[in-house]
Amino acid sequence: MAAKAPKVLNNPKARHDYHIEETFEAGIALQGTEVKSLRAGRGSIREAFVRVDRNHEVYLHNAHIEEYEQGNRENHEPRRTRKLLLNKAEIRKLFNLTHIKGYSVIPLSLYWKKGRVKLEIGAGKGKAKTHKRQDLKKKESDREMKRAAMARFKGR
Repeated sequence: MAAKAPKVLNNPKARHDYHIEETFEAGIALQGTEVKSLRAGRGSIREAFVRVDRNHEVYLHNAHIEEYEQGNRENHEPRRTRKLLLNKAEIRKLFNLTHIKGYSVIPLSLYWKKGRVKLEIGAGKGKAKTHKRQDLKKKESDREMKRAAMARFKGR
């Protein structure tokens, strides 16, 4: 089993707010100073979203990658729109999913893979408040069961 790549940026609210039905791994077109800033772990994808335009091109909007501290006048704009790199079949699938009512494409995490930055994106439907509460209750009960099992295991 291959080791999981270390995550640079994570979006924990995405799985809380959406039923993620399908995930994709996308490359991301970055400038040099953006890569250096990400190596330092400076950025956020919490407010980010993904759009597929009519020309079948995929873009990441509203992701914040801080300016590189040692950058010069060629430094990047922190909230610029960045192009995502996917193959045609994946883009077509995303395009079709986004045209179904209620579906959204959300960035889940940003990580390194073989020296390149990759973005994990998920397609899914938004959750209602009641579903979010049910998920939290289920998560809490699972946590309690694990604690009880561990306490019983340690007691032996």
